Amino acid sequence: MTSNASLSCCSRSAQDGPGERVHWPSVSLFPPLQAIGRRTLVTFPGTAAHTLSTPAIGWPYSAKGTLGGMFGMLKGLVGSKSLSREDMESVLDKMRDHLIAKNVAADIAAQLCESVANKLEGKVMGTFSTVTSTVKQALQESLVQILQPQRRVDMLRDIMDAQRRQRPYVVTFCGVNGVGKSTNLAKISFWLLENGFSVLIAACDTFRAGAVEQLRTHTRRLSALHPPKNHNGRTMVQLFEKGYGKDAAGIAMEAIAFARNQGFDVVLVDTAGRMQDNVPLMTALAKLITVNTPDLVLFVGEALVGNEAVDQLVKFNRALADHSMAQTPRLIDGIVLTKFDTIDDKVGAAISMTYITSKPIVFVGTGQTYCDLRSLNAKAVVAALMKA
Repeated sequence: MTSNASLSCCSRSAQDGPGERVHWPSVSLFPPLQAIGRRTLVTFPGTAAHTLSTPAIGWPYSAKGTLGGMFGMLKGLVGSKSLSREDMESVLDKMRDHLIAKNVAADIAAQLCESVANKLEGKVMGTFSTVTSTVKQALQESLVQILQPQRRVDMLRDIMDAQRRQRPYVVTFCGVNGVGKSTNLAKISFWLLENGFSVLIAACDTFRAGAVEQLRTHTRRLSALHPPKNHNGRTMVQLFEKGYGKDAAGIAMEAIAFARNQGFDVVLVDTAGRMQDNVPLMTALAKLITVNTPDLVLFVGEALVGNEAVDQLVKFNRALADHSMAQTPRLIDGIVLTKFDTIDDKVGAAISMTYITSKPIVFVGTGQTYCDLRSLNAKAVVAALMKA
């Protein structure tokens, strides 16, 4: 740009004043600053003359002028809207119903929307933002934060730390009946074997018929995949079992001592499935955990359930606290979410479980083979959850 006078591409006639005739060889998007405040006749080639009126305004432009009015309109759109509860109410109602439809527990969906409302109330909206997009973005950020708790479980790191201390790393699996504890224990065994760690499987489900035989079959298959000849004659996976009707806490204690003597890196303790309201079995689980002090207690739950998952987790933790003999009760440390491949985008159980316990989802089961075990991608889960 040159001076203000050169902003126009007009060639003026010799005389100035109102009604002067200007010939336009090309089109300019802005009139010359000198023309503002006068009536100017403009002629396009092959057309009649037209009169343009421009308001008499100075610099800077006043709010009442054309450009001032435009900036006033932009000001109304950009950064001047403060969100209120009334603005967000209908959007939050739709969001809550959407979360419930995706299998998030109803009370947790309500709490999430309430926390988003508290966070956004009084906040000035961003440039050209709508209430819906602002609420949706805040909800997405909250969901990702929930799925990424402060305490992260890194089993491989913790196992190597236990190796330096020359002791086995102990993991106890618990949960209700039929969620896939033994199957996912075998998947985790395979994952550990693939990472070069030896595993002792402790059959502490002395209640369910066929539980020991199921683990024996898994052990035989895993041993075939990692035979001793491939590991310098070292047995990489073994089953420790004492049959049925025995004290589970005692079997776990013997298994840990055996693993220490034989040099196993990890002990995976399988326990009987039990409903959260079964007091005798919950007392037995609390005893097993208190006596053996495992490094990690994993709750195995289904991705198919919503409100029921919350009830299970809350009552498991409460029972472990109530029936524990320790002054500081040991509760659940992490979650294994099974049957994740069967739910499409109804992933709300993941949100429900982590929200209620603040514990991470360590693994998700995605099929029936030993390779069907994944870590949770929080952003992908939230994207599926928010998908219409």
